[in-house]
Amino acid sequence: MNKTTFRQVISCPKSLPLLITLFLVSFCISVTAQNKNRIYMRYIDQYKDLAIEQQRKYKIPASITLSQGLLESGAGLGQLASKSNNHFGIKCHKWTGARVYHDDDAKGECFRKYRHPKESYEDHSLFLTRNMRYARLFELKSTDYKGWARGLQQCGYATDKAYASKLIQLIELYELYQYDRKGSRDKIPNTTQQIVIRRPVYKSYGLLYVEARDGDSMASLAKELGFKKKKLCSYNEIPEEYPLEAGDIIYLEKKNKKAEKPYLFHKVRAGESMHDISQRYGIRVKNLYKMNKKDSEYVPSEGDTLKLR
Repeated sequence: MNKTTFRQVISCPKSLPLLITLFLVSFCISVTAQNKNRIYMRYIDQYKDLAIEQQRKYKIPASITLSQGLLESGAGLGQLASKSNNHFGIKCHKWTGARVYHDDDAKGECFRKYRHPKESYEDHSLFLTRNMRYARLFELKSTDYKGWARGLQQCGYATDKAYASKLIQLIELYELYQYDRKGSRDKIPNTTQQIVIRRPVYKSYGLLYVEARDGDSMASLAKELGFKKKKLCSYNEIPEEYPLEAGDIIYLEKKNKKAEKPYLFHKVRAGESMHDISQRYGIRVKNLYKMNKKDSEYVPSEGDTLKLR
């Protein structure tokens, strides 16, 4: 949706409360209603420090490393991980070390074998840093997990058209983005002192919203606009510590149950999550799942068509 159709600047009458007359941010993403998998949580607890260490050494977001490890290794329970300590599904290519053969895209493909999972994590980082096809990813911020996830899919790390969406969903469900900040060498700005300029409030689909700026957080936005942080996060279906990016949409009221006309369908783009789509059209996530008869395990794939009303 282009910005001319999405944005219609409104004048806020004096009767509107301060919270709406002021301004806010965010696009954000949702933690779905599904319960967190204890096996996944155990894997995260076991390997999060390794992922943070790799970020500090190679500037690969810890959330990306962890989500790829979870997905590729089946939370460490897959055959490649359990027997060969290969947590990222990396094939032999020019590998001169130990190897194992496993059916994947073709029968009996060659995969790298490691003595310890730590070697797998280190080799995953080297695989990305030394392969020119992934060079453009290192131009992204270490906290831009969405850009990394989409870039990995576009650069051909996996053939699955839902690969980026799956990574993003894992990162958001298990709040893996928190480890990106722990592994980042960049200084985190003092957002409470930076936000001093009032911003415009927009209206689309009958909903008031603001857009996030660099340095914004849900806490700073809530304070600026006169909201309780918990309520603002509830409107946007995101956790309270969710990291905002410039341009993210933040609604100032509860989203609709369905999209307004003429928006009937949406064709999924690479890396889009159900929350991304819900924010784009101002629809509640649970209603988007319900309209499309999908359960909480569904991850949208590039090219899928979803009903909006």
